[in-house]
Amino acid sequence: MPYKEHLSKDKRFKKLLEKHEGFTLKKRKNICIYLCASIMSQQLSTKVADVIYQRFLQLYDGKEPSEQQILDTPLPTLRSIGLSNAKTNYVHNVARFSLEQGMDHKKLHKMENEEVIAYLTQIKGVGRWTVEMLLMFALGREDVFSIDDLGIQNAMIGIYKLERTDKKKFKADLLRISDKWSPYRTYACIHLWHWKDNSPAK
Repeated sequence: MPYKEHLSKDKRFKKLLEKHEGFTLKKRKNICIYLCASIMSQQLSTKVADVIYQRFLQLYDGKEPSEQQILDTPLPTLRSIGLSNAKTNYVHNVARFSLEQGMDHKKLHKMENEEVIAYLTQIKGVGRWTVEMLLMFALGREDVFSIDDLGIQNAMIGIYKLERTDKKKFKADLLRISDKWSPYRTYACIHLWHWKDNSPAK
């Protein structure tokens, strides 16, 4: 794992690396479905999110639906699988955006990280954090740091003895420390989540 050698230069981080053989990133082709699943899973435990996603697939005979199939599914039907009113609308928003603007993985792979974030956060219901997870776990980008993720913040507080009282200084500290991890900040985030045992990895 080439990233481990680089991250090991950080003495405190090195201890986290010793507990795991290493992680690999996957790339996914169906970005629309990944984004819909991400929205469904927000603020839910992994177990509950998995159940809802399986119910979602059962609406389409267990297969990943097309964007048009999602749009053709009435909102009450989506609510019946356990989605909130807001989430049903957001899922439709994603499918509509994918049809009208395009969300093909080849198109997104040509964009820089911040371009992908700017592009996909045009969709109502899709925030920066959601796109950062997509960059990591669907597009396989190696250098993403999700600064607003609570799990990452809490892990860094624990490891680097940071204080959250002064928000501006806290954010500056997070960036200062994470800059050393570049160009492998995604792997650093994954190790931090596992250290806190609250990984969002799908």
